[in-house]
Amino acid sequence: KQMRIIHESGYSEDECIQYKPVVYSNTIQSMLAIIRAMGTLSIEFANPERQDDARQLFSLAGSVEDGSFTPELISIMKRLWQDDTLQQCFQRAREYQLNDSAGYYLFALERIGAPDYVPTQQDVLRTRVKTTGIVETHFVFKDLHFKMFDVGGQRSERKKWIHCF
Repeated sequence: KQMRIIHESGYSEDECIQYKPVVYSNTIQSMLAIIRAMGTLSIEFANPERQDDARQLFSLAGSVEDGSFTPELISIMKRLWQDDTLQQCFQRAREYQLNDSAGYYLFALERIGAPDYVPTQQDVLRTRVKTTGIVETHFVFKDLHFKMFDVGGQRSERKKWIHCF
């Protein structure tokens, strides 16, 4: 994605719009990961009402499947993100698995939750989608033609790599 943004024309507005569900999903999954980690690390919410918000978030998380962030979902996530101990847990992200883009999206909840939201190039760049198979990208830099291969990293994907070499 980065090579496409730097060396090609980046993503069109229509292509960026297609990434909306991925941005929403990454944002929700990041919040859910932090909440799960709070349980693992024995961290309680600073405000006990946030526990109800967390339960609601888990039950509403499936609504992102249709590509929309409901006002209710945004409101819940904003309240959770403002909780002091959730923030402390976020600061301890090295102790559990959290996407590196989590903070980027969670600090931008207001913008991402706007009804007219269109993902930016940076939003698209920071999306995380598991690579399956092999994705080949071509670009030219200083009159040199490059081919870059993005390959799936899971063990089941590795047998496909040999075809790149």
